[in-house]
Amino acid sequence: MRRLPEDYSITRAARDEIPALIRVDLAASSLFADTGLLSAEALQDHVPAEVFEQAITHDDLLIARDHKGRAVGFALTSQRGGTLYLDQISVHPDHGRKGLGRALIARLASEAKARKLKCITLSTFRDLAWNGPFYRGLGFREIAATKKADWMIDLEKVQATSLDISKRCFMMRRIGWL
Repeated sequence: MRRLPEDYSITRAARDEIPALIRVDLAASSLFADTGLLSAEALQDHVPAEVFEQAITHDDLLIARDHKGRAVGFALTSQRGGTLYLDQISVHPDHGRKGLGRALIARLASEAKARKLKCITLSTFRDLAWNGPFYRGLGFREIAATKKADWMIDLEKVQATSLDISKRCFMMRRIGWL
């Protein structure tokens, strides 16, 4: 498992932390402002509180905390097609580039193993430094278009309503690689 940066921890979230998670989500979205990949409207959007609530209920939400116990990042997951799907990972820019994203991914590997799932999957921007290249550096491999599962194709159709899916890809990392 990747080492967690000093003075940080990863735990489950509590419902009263949802407003803080929304603030983290919005701050992390600001990193996309100059990329042209998200519309101005999308930059102001965030994970709905109800989605966080459901994830907390199903143990599908991990949060990174600073030394004061404040939420500074999160990994939101769901089970799809027999995989642990990473719906979203966000780290507040004030706490970025310290290894929190890597530590969250490492913790997800433990989660997947505990759930007896063989891999972690995700959908991301292929070439954006903190997306595709970041995940490739952690052992994720792009899934060929001809190998996409039906649920991936369905999810891609939803993404196509607000994103240029030609710039995105699905990726997978087998738990045995971790």
